[in-house]
Amino acid sequence: MDNLTKLNLDDYKPLRDVVFENLREAILEGKLRPGQRLMEVQLAEQLGVSRTPVREAIRKLELEGLVVMLPRKGAYVANMSLKDIIDVLEVRASLEGLSASLAAERISEEGIEELKRISEEFNTSTIEADIDTLLKKDVEFHECIFKATNNKKLHQLINTLWEQVYRFRVTYISDYDSSVSIIEEHKNILDAIISGDSELAQKYATEHIEKAEQFMIERAMNNKEL
Repeated sequence: MDNLTKLNLDDYKPLRDVVFENLREAILEGKLRPGQRLMEVQLAEQLGVSRTPVREAIRKLELEGLVVMLPRKGAYVANMSLKDIIDVLEVRASLEGLSASLAAERISEEGIEELKRISEEFNTSTIEADIDTLLKKDVEFHECIFKATNNKKLHQLINTLWEQVYRFRVTYISDYDSSVSIIEEHKNILDAIISGDSELAQKYATEHIEKAEQFMIERAMNNKEL
């Protein structure tokens, strides 16, 4: 847990909310890894706060399913089995395909330009092996497509699923061959959306998620950590 830093406190938010958001982000980004024990004293010391807001944050994270409380052992970052990850990605593949299809029909010129810019920035980050920016730009690419659907319910559903597996995307994005492959996958999705071909956009977006699922399966079969 030595990769956490003291908080920059927000005068407009209660301390417990700031602590909760910080710990939640650390779990989603993989700074706090699945199976890792969360010790209140250490977390409070690293974040520069008392134990009370840390304890409250851990309880909220438990309600979200990101933390599990084990009797007589304490709090741990929740694990997800390979089956859990595959289940989420199967649903995501269908919803991402639907999103790309709708985006091809509804995206604005401004949305297209934003999607192009994000795609170029992702490509640059791949060349520079900038993992943090790669993750950020990958999220932005998909977010841009979700927004273009103009369907808030669909957007909310996908974001919920995204968060469940986001921490495992660090492994996928960090793999050089995967990030290079994603460049081509993003380009195919982008070109289909620009051309207004909803069927092709759906096909490419679905395959994009299915490839991530296959990566997870192969990595597990090779007994490597997700």
